Amino acid sequence: MREHDARGLTRRRVLGIGGALGVMAATGLSASAALARRPSITGAELRSAVPLPPPFQVPLPVPAVLKPVSASGGVDRYEITQREANAEILPGVTTPLWTYGGTFPGPTIESRRGRPVTVTHRNELPVPTVVHLHGGRTPAASDGYPTDLVLPAGWQEHSMHMGHGSEHAMHDPRAAVSELTRDYTFPLDQRPTLLWYHDHRMDFTAPAIWRGLAGLHIIRDDAEDALGLPAGPRELPLMIADRAFAADGSFAYPALDPTLRVRPGVREPYLAGVLGDVILVNGAPWPVHEVDAARYRLRILNASNARHYELEAVTDDGRRLDLVQIGADQGLLAAPVTHRLLPIAPAERYDVVVDFSGVPIGSLVRVVNRLGSGRTGDVMAFRVARGAADDSRIPRRLSTDLPDWRRSDAVRVRDFSFRAGQMHAGHGWLIGGLPFDPARADVTTRLGDVEVWRLVADVHHPVHLHLVGFRVLSRSGRAPVAHDAGLKDTVSLRPGEAVEIITRFDGYRGRYLFHCHNAEHEDMGMMANLEII
Repeated sequence: MREHDARGLTRRRVLGIGGALGVMAATGLSASAALARRPSITGAELRSAVPLPPPFQVPLPVPAVLKPVSASGGVDRYEITQREANAEILPGVTTPLWTYGGTFPGPTIESRRGRPVTVTHRNELPVPTVVHLHGGRTPAASDGYPTDLVLPAGWQEHSMHMGHGSEHAMHDPRAAVSELTRDYTFPLDQRPTLLWYHDHRMDFTAPAIWRGLAGLHIIRDDAEDALGLPAGPRELPLMIADRAFAADGSFAYPALDPTLRVRPGVREPYLAGVLGDVILVNGAPWPVHEVDAARYRLRILNASNARHYELEAVTDDGRRLDLVQIGADQGLLAAPVTHRLLPIAPAERYDVVVDFSGVPIGSLVRVVNRLGSGRTGDVMAFRVARGAADDSRIPRRLSTDLPDWRRSDAVRVRDFSFRAGQMHAGHGWLIGGLPFDPARADVTTRLGDVEVWRLVADVHHPVHLHLVGFRVLSRSGRAPVAHDAGLKDTVSLRPGEAVEIITRFDGYRGRYLFHCHNAEHEDMGMMANLEII
């Protein structure tokens, strides 16, 4: 990790960042070979050991919206119990899950901009947990730092047998550990958007999310409500996640320690990331949803551990429908951007409108994944069931409050390499050549500072910053691509790619993180501390 005065930025320096790539321990490929091949996936796929259903048979579930237990004093208060549950995900097959509130995905929380929310989480799972509201402008105490554990009842009796990840927690003097419950407070003084909450426990994030610990949180405001976008039943959240199933119906996952108590990590073939052979949307395999011949707002989240998608909407006669992007990770764009193909990396969100009015009644619109093969080439489908009136619209101007940071505003420039390396005498994923250490200050910046960060990757790395949104300035010295529009909190780095982002570190002081959101990479060291003073 290198820091520069912002005035030292030159085009030669920008184009030279690619030299930071070295040999990739995960695959044995040299940087030049990786660049030549530019693989479409990073990771290895598990194969399910149970029969899989045909696509487009299971109805699309829509996660229930959670009701607050109280709304007094200008604060909405919610309660969620993290517990084990069983669900029928594949028809006729029972799958044990770790859940928020007994469902997968967990219940959706809907909030109003600027109205605070407190969520009391109760941990009835057999392991510690941590909750992170991904994309939230959240005080550090409620951001879900990986060592701020919520312990299950009686966990102390196991504490002397914990693995190296838990030793990190014990060696972190700033860790805020509680037993059984914790209140997370979210001011939500931010742009309306789709956020998501998920487990963020040190060294065990990937298997915890895989087992079901993920849910949605939507922020709304009056200005967005007044735009006339598709709403009500014509606004659909779509959480896309891949999984594989073991012979007993459980989610297969190649954990070194299936109890997730002691030893973190995955078996060697899956060090680059775990991919499943079943595509779930809102927890259902390759679902189908009946729609009117009208516009629909699709709020898409890639909640997969490591799988990337390139989404297309294709009609029965082979036509590709426009995917009109109206929002990114951190809310509405300034103006709509039309795509036919939409790449989406783990943890990215895209807010798109699809118009089914020109599709014949009774026909199917398939959402396909151009990066998939076999069954993973399909995602879900929409069946156009009926004609209907539609008074929705897509305004030419969506928002006027996007930040206008310029390079000249930046007080410093930092370089970060995201690449494979050695950690604890084994394979790891490193930022700036270092594995994560809670006790080390990697980046310290002042509240209100604007910075330019230059990120370079060996393989696919979706890089996420906590607390702040950012704008993409360039990709490998060229202009950003169309899907980089708007304010983001996660950016997809492709193999060998260098990306520049700009942000202002505002909101709150305290200790935050930035990391790769390939969850296996994250668990194997690819996180760093961000201290805002």
